Amino acid sequence: MTVFKQTPWQTVGPFFHYALPWKGAADLVAGEGDLGARPDLIPEGHDLLGPGDVVRTAAQGEAVEIFGCVYDGDGQPIPDAMVEIWQANPQGRYASEADPREELALDPNFIGFGRSSTSVDGAFRFRTLKPGRVPGPGNTLQAPHIAVGLMGRGLLKRLVTRIYFADEAANAEDPILALVPQDRRDTLIARYDGGAWRFDIHLQGEAETVFFEI
Repeated sequence: MTVFKQTPWQTVGPFFHYALPWKGAADLVAGEGDLGARPDLIPEGHDLLGPGDVVRTAAQGEAVEIFGCVYDGDGQPIPDAMVEIWQANPQGRYASEADPREELALDPNFIGFGRSSTSVDGAFRFRTLKPGRVPGPGNTLQAPHIAVGLMGRGLLKRLVTRIYFADEAANAEDPILALVPQDRRDTLIARYDGGAWRFDIHLQGEAETVFFEI
């Protein structure tokens, strides 16, 4: 009997779009519309996953949009990746029992988690709130940032990176950003472009995004 081994494209993905991205999954502000899903890949009537019929009012804070593209090592867009974000609210508190800072406001309409499929052009987009500062190692404060998880075909485990904002003076004193070599910090910085923040993710190559071990 012949035993066939795994081939590289069978390691992880492509992902089932049923039960992973749902309508509004990338809209952390209001959770409306198709943002985050790939309606072209989801059968009609099978798109009410995640929040489903839960009604949310608009979250409170400075609304921002983040968009970008996921590229492979050859600079080609990846059409079937999945991008997740996790962040604190504008007061710097996470929607998690692990965050004990009850003195900081917690908006019940803001969960701090979002998920987006990439389009056929490798693009993704999130609508969220500008995060506040959170504690860092020792007695430091981290600059406003958003944690990013990336999954896609050929990746054996999730890749983790961060989004910082170019207009934040606090970037200069962020303890995590300080661990990254100066010439590579730009790969973690979102730039304001046409009313939204652009953040591209490069898996390999000269412009490879900095990824963190977890």
